[in-house]
Amino acid sequence: MKESRPHPKPLPAGEGRVRAQLVFGKESIPFTIVFSARRSLKITVRPDRQVLVSAPTGKSIEEVIQRVRRRASWIVRQREYFERFLPIQPPRQYVSGETHRYLGRQFRLKLVQDGEESAKLLGKYLVVRVSKPNDKARVRTIVEEWFKAHGRKVITGRLEKCYAHVQKSGIPEPIVRFQMMERRWGSCSRKGTIVLNTELAKASVPCIDYVLLHELCHLKFPHHGKEFYGLLARFVPDRRQWKESLELATL
Repeated sequence: MKESRPHPKPLPAGEGRVRAQLVFGKESIPFTIVFSARRSLKITVRPDRQVLVSAPTGKSIEEVIQRVRRRASWIVRQREYFERFLPIQPPRQYVSGETHRYLGRQFRLKLVQDGEESAKLLGKYLVVRVSKPNDKARVRTIVEEWFKAHGRKVITGRLEKCYAHVQKSGIPEPIVRFQMMERRWGSCSRKGTIVLNTELAKASVPCIDYVLLHELCHLKFPHHGKEFYGLLARFVPDRRQWKESLELATL
């Protein structure tokens, strides 16, 4: 790939919040620099592919860009990873023929007029029976309720299997909550509560397991140090292809 280069637009001094951009090969990488009272510079590639750079107050814009440039290849890989992990879909229209993702597979929505409303997977279709197929709001409600119920059931089942796999390593049984999150697939509090993104059910089972194992390991090591990655490596031997995919990267 060609060498990355900063966006030609003039940038302000190193304080506050600044938007910038690099070009790496054919890839354009927009990113936001947030200056604060911190000692080190960090990069976050979020699940929505947005790039956030946290930098110490007073550090020059050009120095930050130089540091980001050196990580451009990694940033591109992470953005590509997230695009595969949970592809960004256009706004749902809730009409027949529209695709919806579940456990890493695409299913076409098929609306059937029926007084007894329900939703069910049949082959390659998500069949929704609804009294008024043209009522998009109602179709959306039925679909979302189906995803919420079945998604939580699947994730809970995978969590039980993952926990059984790590339990002997002294990892305590987690308290689990589900909620919609725009920036993360999961998180773990120091009090032992794992919060999981309900959208996780749209990802493939291996991706779901990785997120679960990642958060379970945090119950023993609430950081991203060597001990944490050492424990995670025991359960995810090929972790190097996933490493830093969901967390902060320190430059």
